[in-house]
Amino acid sequence: MDARPSSLKGKLAVYRATSNGASLQNCPVRNVVQNIFSRWSSLLMMALAEKSYRFGELRRLVPDISQRMLTQTLRDLQRDGYVHREVFPTKPPSVEYSLTDLGRSMFGSLRHLLDWAETNAEVVKAARARFDADVA
Repeated sequence: MDARPSSLKGKLAVYRATSNGASLQNCPVRNVVQNIFSRWSSLLMMALAEKSYRFGELRRLVPDISQRMLTQTLRDLQRDGYVHREVFPTKPPSVEYSLTDLGRSMFGSLRHLLDWAETNAEVVKAARARFDADVA
């Protein structure tokens, strides 16, 4: 039987207790999703869900990402276990990125959110415009 609380209030109390009440550093949801929802991660996950890509291919696919940010985002996704980096012994060495089993399982859920976002983008844009007009 699972003794974890089901309410947000109960879960937050447990996370605070395991951090000596100071913060929510032990919140598993926050710790897991922070890299998934970074600015570039969802785009890179979408690409890698289709096929494996070399670094340069990803750079061209997402032209407004800097090389430094692409490197950092891929490294973060690799660190969390979502992305596999394979180096091939060519001259110069080539590197290919692909989703791991964990990355594919996570992307199954992320895809629903991405589809929802695409479907509702205009509704959100209109809501923002209404809000901004009311605030101004």
